[in-house]
Amino acid sequence: MERAKVFAGIPSGLREPLLKSYEEIAANYANRRWEPSELNGGKLCEVVYTIIEGALKGAFPTKPSKPSNMPQACRNLESISGTPLPVGDRSLRILIPRALPALYEVRNNRGVGHVGGDVDPNFMDATFVFGTASWIMAELVRVFHQVDTGEAQETVNALVERKHPLVWEVGDKKRVLSPKMSKTDQTLVLLYGEPGWVSEADLLQWVEHSNPAVYGRDVLKRLHKNRLVEYDQEQKRAHISSLGVAEVDERILKAQPATSKKTRHKKRSR
Repeated sequence: MERAKVFAGIPSGLREPLLKSYEEIAANYANRRWEPSELNGGKLCEVVYTIIEGALKGAFPTKPSKPSNMPQACRNLESISGTPLPVGDRSLRILIPRALPALYEVRNNRGVGHVGGDVDPNFMDATFVFGTASWIMAELVRVFHQVDTGEAQETVNALVERKHPLVWEVGDKKRVLSPKMSKTDQTLVLLYGEPGWVSEADLLQWVEHSNPAVYGRDVLKRLHKNRLVEYDQEQKRAHISSLGVAEVDERILKAQPATSKKTRHKKRSR
C-alpha cells in the first residue's frame, strides 16, 4: 500500500508535507510525545487548508501556506465559486473545513505553541489530535485517490486504525509496553490496533510466546470461545470482535497508569 500513490491527485509539493506532518503526529502519539503531537496538528491544518483551497479553485499552489486567520479562512471555503471536484464537494467545502479550526485551536491554546499555555498537554488532547488528523486524511483519500476502490479502502482502514501508546512499533515488530500483562491481554491489545486479520505467527512473535501450540490452545481458542476474537484455525489468523474492543477499552486500557509530562521530564533528568 503506497500512500504516495493513493494521494497521487495531490501535487508532490503538497503531498509530501501532508504525509510528513501526519506521520509525525502518528509517531509522536504512539511514543507518548504529547507536546509534539499537538504542535504538528497545526502544521497538518495548514497543509490541508492549502490543498482544499487549491482543489476548489482549480489550481494547486506549489507549497503550503498559512492563512492569517485559520477559522475565517476555513469558513470562506464554503463560498468559493468555481468547478470543484465532482466527488467529495461537501467534504472539501464543509466537513473538513469545520474540523480544521478545532484541531488548530488545540495546537494554539492548549499548552502548545505558546510558552504561557494554560493547559498542560495530555493524553486526552493528543488522542483528539491523532483521531481528528486520521479522519481528515481518510476523507482526503476518498476524494483524491487514484487507485482502485479496494486499495483506497485499505488505506482508509489503516489510517483510522486504533492506536494506543501502550503499543510500541519497532520495524516489523510490535510490543506491548507492559511486560507483566498476561499474554491473553497483550493479544487483545495488539489486535485492538489492527484494522483487519492478523496472522497467528505475527501475534506469537509480538507477545513472545515460547510455544505455538500452547498459545493457540490457551490464548486464541479461549478468546474465540468467549467471542472476544474470531480465531480462524485453518488460515491461522485472528480478528478482534466488538466485544473484544469493549474489553480493551473498558478494562485493559483503563487499568494502565497515565504518564504525566512532569514525570517524563523527571525521569529524563536522572
